[in-house]
Amino acid sequence: MKIYIDRQKLNGRASLANVASVGGLVVLLASVVVPLFLPGTATLSLILLILGASTAMVGIYLANRWIRKPRPEESLDKALKAFDDHYRIYHYPALPCDHLLLTPAGVTAFEVVNLNGSFSYRDGRWKEAMTIGRALRYMVEPRVGDPLAVARGQVEELGERFQKELGAEAVVPIKALTVFTHPGVELEIEGGSFPACRIEKLRKQSTLGAARLTPEIYDKLAAFLEKATLG
Repeated sequence: MKIYIDRQKLNGRASLANVASVGGLVVLLASVVVPLFLPGTATLSLILLILGASTAMVGIYLANRWIRKPRPEESLDKALKAFDDHYRIYHYPALPCDHLLLTPAGVTAFEVVNLNGSFSYRDGRWKEAMTIGRALRYMVEPRVGDPLAVARGQVEELGERFQKELGAEAVVPIKALTVFTHPGVELEIEGGSFPACRIEKLRKQSTLGAARLTPEIYDKLAAFLEKATLG
């Protein structure tokens, strides 16, 4: 499998997470220190406290998304490494998804979730079991949207982009999956096909049951996706 990644985007967002985290802590410290040297600045201290706490929380949220190991691209690459070079994965392209796999039969988009917890789909409803620990971390951890809604949105947006780039006559099968990578996650799916899976099932779930793309469309897609990722 060939791997393409926008390192500049990844490093930039990781740097932003570090700056926000450290900057927030510095402002929090200032909210405590300033009144000691400047009496009568209670209002300023309160403003610094709120600003510092908010910035630090944003920094922690970004760190959970862009720094915490294993990184999403690392998990995907490891799970799909057995694919040959007809499969190409693109990380952080300028598209409505962060991870996208080009296969001989079409394209699969991935929404990666690295959270411990219990998630289920029953009777047409998607649920997340909210524990005390998850509730305490809720503001600083990524949210899990409804995989059905995520899949519909990604398929529609990608389809529009591909038609714009390749022409309306180019038919590209598109699939979208929400992939849960945390080893402790519990995922229960009932009621047939559903666009979510654990990382262990990813290789099987990421393929498309469709005819192979023509060499012309495949090559055009590969060139477009590489440009969208590497510039």
